[in-house]
Amino acid sequence: MVTVKLSALPDVLTWNNEPKLLETNGVNTLSMAAGPQTDWFYDPAGRKHSSNAPVALFSPPDESCLLSAKVKVGFNSTFDAGVLFIYADDERWAKLCLEYAPTDKPMVVSVVTRGKSDDCNSVYIDDNSIYLRLYRQGDRLAFHYSEDSDYWHMVRHFTIEDLQNVRLGFSVQAPTGEGCQVEFSEITYRAGELSDIRSGE
Repeated sequence: MVTVKLSALPDVLTWNNEPKLLETNGVNTLSMAAGPQTDWFYDPAGRKHSSNAPVALFSPPDESCLLSAKVKVGFNSTFDAGVLFIYADDERWAKLCLEYAPTDKPMVVSVVTRGKSDDCNSVYIDDNSIYLRLYRQGDRLAFHYSEDSDYWHMVRHFTIEDLQNVRLGFSVQAPTGEGCQVEFSEITYRAGELSDIRSGE
């Protein structure tokens, strides 16, 4: 199994599905590509169950922590996305995406899965890059996005319950197309709690 070490992270990254391409500076930048027809999505109607997109995950040592990155996506097809990923097990996981919407515009999208996926569109983005952030406090989770990595907008506040063995990380998907490449830069991990997850901190 291929592993990746970034000094910005407290543990090595290991893979659920290896990427088509992988590049890293060993510090705080990771580039990865997905092949065609790749996704993580469990259709609420039961018509589709996909878990073949590459995901790089690490185990956070802290029960309260934040993981953020600037996510730049080489969009080619609808639903191409760069993703921050939370993984408890195969039935309980969540992702925060910069995704190419059917309207041909980038959009912040979140998916929370407890057996089946709850898919939620948020806001359109004017560029092919944005800062995304995951927050964990015990079994409490939150997603945020930012245009400047200073002020953060909350996307979602939720739980997928028991997170004793949770892992965090990065993914890229190309559900409808021939492939997609994403660069995660300015990757930052820090322990600690937010005083107010809605405050923009």
